[in-house]
Amino acid sequence: MVEAASLPAISLSGVDKRYGQRRGIEQVDLEVAAGEVFGYLGPNGAGKTTTIRLLLDLIRPDRGRMRVLGLDPRREGKRVRKSIGYLPGELALYDQLTVWQYLAFFARLKGAVPDGDITALAERLGCPIDQRIGSLSQGNKRKVGLIQAFMGKPLLLILDEPTSGLDPLIQNEFEQWVKEAQADGQTVFLSSHNLSEVERLCGRVGIIRAGRIVALEKVESIKQRSLRKVEIRSAIPLPLAELTALPRVRVLHSEPGVIRLQVQGEMAPLVSFLGRFPILDMLSEPLSLEELFLAYYGEDGHDS
Repeated sequence: MVEAASLPAISLSGVDKRYGQRRGIEQVDLEVAAGEVFGYLGPNGAGKTTTIRLLLDLIRPDRGRMRVLGLDPRREGKRVRKSIGYLPGELALYDQLTVWQYLAFFARLKGAVPDGDITALAERLGCPIDQRIGSLSQGNKRKVGLIQAFMGKPLLLILDEPTSGLDPLIQNEFEQWVKEAQADGQTVFLSSHNLSEVERLCGRVGIIRAGRIVALEKVESIKQRSLRKVEIRSAIPLPLAELTALPRVRVLHSEPGVIRLQVQGEMAPLVSFLGRFPILDMLSEPLSLEELFLAYYGEDGHDS
């Protein structure tokens, strides 16, 4: 196992990966601090899976520098992987084994995983450890994957769509596991389409688009500084042409007496403009992470 250190848990500098003529990731710079819960967002094809495979040394970069837990995953991959708990987006399990046999097998590979840890985690998720994996529902198979990732308290957890197919109660239990892992000093790298989950758990997020990271910031600051939604109620109709001419203001909806806007950056130009009119009420709030994501990708949520 790798010893915990003050070094970043993940560090990528100028990392490129291509598959022939097809783009994987380009010039990715990323640093995840030890003990951080970091969200990695992007639609299919944006480069999330490529990044994860590079961290695990399942594929190798064309150029750039990578460190995982302070080590080079290419030259010291075995040491790195023994300190990682990994849950892939698509699980490939051994259907002929029971849950217990499967988890005991991976416990031996990891080393130093007490049997009591496995049973305790299984009980918390309500996972039937004596059943054959092939007989389980997709939700229960996902539970097996979560137990395999978390058991042994690895220094770094890399979780790809961890709550896909889980019911809300189990999702809540998973979120508790993540909070406990962070409290124990573990690092969590969370790739997910469940944006409300990421918003609740992660201190920072990276948004990747077309292989490049387009946002890398704290969840709260990226919402508050970048985009806000504003609803204005006025006693008279406001001139839409003048509104849309304001810098970084976009009209989302307009009806008599009510206008909804999206504003990027400073609010001062909008406030100054509205001072000319009889405004009855104005509500301003930061976009949710989901709304922010759609602002980067469009309503279909797919990369272009």
